[in-house]
Amino acid sequence: MHINKAHSFHIPVMGLGYTVDTPVKVAAYGIDSVISMVDDLLMEQLREKYCREFNLPFKGISSKVEDFRAKRITSYLNMVDDIVKSKVANLKKSVSEAGGEFEKYLSLLPKHSPISKQFHLAEKSQQLKDDFKQWVHNHLPIGEIDVNIMTKLDKVNYKNGEALPSEHNDAHSALRGFAKSKLSSSIVFSAGMNPKLFTYMERFKDFFPNANGELKKKVILKVSDFRSALVQGKIFANKGIWVSEYRIESGLNCGGHAFPSNGVLLGPVLQEFKEKRDSLLATCREAYQAALAKKELNSPNEEPGIQISAQGGVGTPEEHQFLMDHYGMDAVGWGTPFMLAPDVVSIDKETLDVLKEAGEQELFLSQASPLGVPFNNVRRPEQDALKRQHMAQGKAGFACVKQFLKFNTEFTEQPICTASHSYQKQKIAEIKAQGLSEADEQIEMDKILTKDCLCVGLGNATLQSHDIKPAFSAPTVVCPGPNLAYFSEEMNLEKMCQHIYGKASYLNNTPRPHMFIKELNMYQEILKEKKDQLKEGDKKAEREIKKFEANLENGINYYKELGIL
Repeated sequence: MHINKAHSFHIPVMGLGYTVDTPVKVAAYGIDSVISMVDDLLMEQLREKYCREFNLPFKGISSKVEDFRAKRITSYLNMVDDIVKSKVANLKKSVSEAGGEFEKYLSLLPKHSPISKQFHLAEKSQQLKDDFKQWVHNHLPIGEIDVNIMTKLDKVNYKNGEALPSEHNDAHSALRGFAKSKLSSSIVFSAGMNPKLFTYMERFKDFFPNANGELKKKVILKVSDFRSALVQGKIFANKGIWVSEYRIESGLNCGGHAFPSNGVLLGPVLQEFKEKRDSLLATCREAYQAALAKKELNSPNEEPGIQISAQGGVGTPEEHQFLMDHYGMDAVGWGTPFMLAPDVVSIDKETLDVLKEAGEQELFLSQASPLGVPFNNVRRPEQDALKRQHMAQGKAGFACVKQFLKFNTEFTEQPICTASHSYQKQKIAEIKAQGLSEADEQIEMDKILTKDCLCVGLGNATLQSHDIKPAFSAPTVVCPGPNLAYFSEEMNLEKMCQHIYGKASYLNNTPRPHMFIKELNMYQEILKEKKDQLKEGDKKAEREIKKFEANLENGINYYKELGIL
């Protein structure tokens, strides 16, 4: 029996903290998940907690230590690997135990799983039972402990007022932390290209085949269209680094930061990948083999292949299976519904209750991110009222303590964050000096007021869920996709697997459109906003709107042919 994966879904990265320890909770059951590598302090705090819980040695890594960010990340990932391996060892010992961990492993599998069939077959004889135990010991699929770098978050760092070399940038340090860890897993790059970062990868041998032709560390690209996949795939291949998987994400149906396209819908994008998958593989494979030969490196022991998966807005087993069957996806990412499963993600009860009550009207695309990228959010009037109160008191903004999102140089030579006290104080003074009408001034003020401290806010719920008192104060931020509106029940890993594989349904009674139609409706709203904001004589904006309309029209026609519309 040859099985690479136990499950046909993975759990994508969610926020800075919500999935930072998800592999500890799910990897032993064969489920892949992704850790954000943005917040090294959060990882350090959790490492201390988990080391105490699992009786592992702990030595803190101070921010005064040289290269502390990379060292914290390496130490955390090594610890997660140790815990998962320990859990897997215990699970394998329980193969014959009723109610043991292996029984739970089996209960989570999809219908007609070959592992389940083999287990039931093994019960027929002692020899088959012994053979199955040996197979479990040697070949049982375990979930990947994957990591994520959002390539835009590569802030330059300073020492004594001088910029440090680029390898000390945030994303570079995170990459180094992963590269030096003992993990054998994948790094997921999201949010586009960072050529300097990609070149830096060539310094680490784990991204290249070893003496046995094996890759210890692999690359996954999160992409929104085929062209992006081809361009980036070739860039990596020319460096002798293979992209093992392309994760196609809906620009609007996913959680967290949203990267809307120019009206190009997910369905047509998936169709293009389906039609051009072989050409993507052949083009990159040729460049990859030439690069390895030029570097005088070993070729992989197997001809390199690619996996293609999709994520963003999936909410029913029918949609899951449709992506697998019609488009040939190798896996499907399920994110937002897992936010209601506190045994999978790290979330505090108060935030969980907010999400359980959130409907379509409470979930919206906001401008809360200091990056200036649309950000999925939940309406929380009490937090908005508090920010307005602080602004009225001359205390707008937040203390910039973690500094991961310092990118604005509007008022300063060195970048600062647009959610910080420093930026907002200067921006508010600038707005007031412009002599705007009361209504126009309020519009500009609201743009400032909406910014959240993501660095702290996206991690506090995680700390609170582990009974760790947050060191810094900021409102909790949560970033579910619009799909959350159709789930209202607190769940767990078992229920989510039942839902994904069609063994049970945990949708609420809110009428739910197909994931493709939901995305289409959201793009139609964006088009309306673009038209409403169009200024007379703006020819460039007019051309962009026409292109947007044409792309939407093509998508609508495609969905009509598909029978979805």
